[in-house]
Amino acid sequence: MQQNIVTMKAEIDLMENAMYLVSNGRMTKVRAKDFGTDEVVWKDGKWQDIISHKRQRNCGQDEI
Repeated sequence: MQQNIVTMKAEIDLMENAMYLVSNGRMTKVRAKDFGTDEVVWKDGKWQDIISHKRQRNCGQDEI
């Protein structure tokens, strides 16, 4: 991810799985997870929080 503060433009790698959130001219990258979900909480038209849930698959393991 490359950002140019003067032009307020960013260049991202389209071969990388990720989510980008932009608020007040700043970009935040949310990395992809192996399993789970990310919920974005919006307030007054801007993202405020990310709630992450991780799923643990039952593969016969002795302990999680």
